Amino acid sequence: MTVAPFQGRIARFDEPGKPFQIETVSLPEVGPGEVLIKVSRTNICGSDVHAWHGTFATGGLGGQLPTVLGHEMVGAVAALGDGVSADSNGAPLTVGTRVVFPYFFVCHTCRNCLAGRRNACLNLKMAMLGRADEPPYFVGGYGDYFLLPAGAVLYTVPESLQDDVAAGANCALSQVMYGLERVDQQLGEFVVVQGAGALGLYAVAVAKARGAARVIAVDGVPERLELARAFGADEVIDINEAATVKDRTKIVRNLTDGQGADVVVEVVGHPAAIDEGLKMLGQFGRYVEIGNINIGKTFEFDPSRFVFGNKTMVAVSLYDPAVLSRALTFLEQHQDRLPLKRLAAAQYPLDDINVAFAAAEAKSDVRASIVP
Repeated sequence: MTVAPFQGRIARFDEPGKPFQIETVSLPEVGPGEVLIKVSRTNICGSDVHAWHGTFATGGLGGQLPTVLGHEMVGAVAALGDGVSADSNGAPLTVGTRVVFPYFFVCHTCRNCLAGRRNACLNLKMAMLGRADEPPYFVGGYGDYFLLPAGAVLYTVPESLQDDVAAGANCALSQVMYGLERVDQQLGEFVVVQGAGALGLYAVAVAKARGAARVIAVDGVPERLELARAFGADEVIDINEAATVKDRTKIVRNLTDGQGADVVVEVVGHPAAIDEGLKMLGQFGRYVEIGNINIGKTFEFDPSRFVFGNKTMVAVSLYDPAVLSRALTFLEQHQDRLPLKRLAAAQYPLDDINVAFAAAEAKSDVRASIVP
């Protein structure tokens, strides 16, 4: 469907180490099956910061430069291409409907998609990988618009959820929900979460909601440890006070009746955390590896402890798109008891994106947001 051109700004990312450049571009049309989103806010995720530094090489995923970063977003329908009238749950869509969507796009027809492994789609496409110097331009969340390709999964945001709460659903929350589902975390189990950034805080809340007997959060930032308790952590371990791996492992043993954790979730993003987390696991423990996305970083590891402990490691990249619908339900059901608004309380206008990224790098904010 041809429409009048949509003009808007993007924060163009030319290469690591260079400031973002604000540029005005124009999208001439919205094609069949496509949906143009008017972005209302996009969070700064850890992977965005890694890409900004160059430690997360998007080129390995087929990404090109210049591009537009940003993927953890929420927005409203600005235009519907021919053939689009409902979201992925069948709810009607009109201009102005608020929606969230996975930031990756699958073909639904390849071998992996048909086998229920859509997050491993053989034809996977993703936000932040397209070029910002050619149509459609709006290829990442840090802009006024974002163009969803034909066939994209999207869900209507419940009226009770404000944008600042809904924005984290399509990356951080869905990712940890999917991870805990993959390892089948059960009622009465002991769960350790390594890292109390946004993913870690969501992991704490989800593990508690799934019936964990005790959730233990590990971090070194006092404000994040305090937030972890507010999100449901029964105990916290400050790495500044328990300064060695042996100290922290001993504390976990004591807090888990001497048996070790049933599930450990790694969302620190540093390889050294993995060996430590594996030591915290008890017999038949399951390790959920999410945080390490920087290729080439390694750690030393004694596999005999893994074998004799009957332990399992499950690596989680992306999530099944259907999880996002459940993430919205989780937020709707738990927003009254969780301080969700504290996660992305810091917000910056698009024109100040370089200031926002400097604050994100300094960990001044748990999850800063860009608001066009």
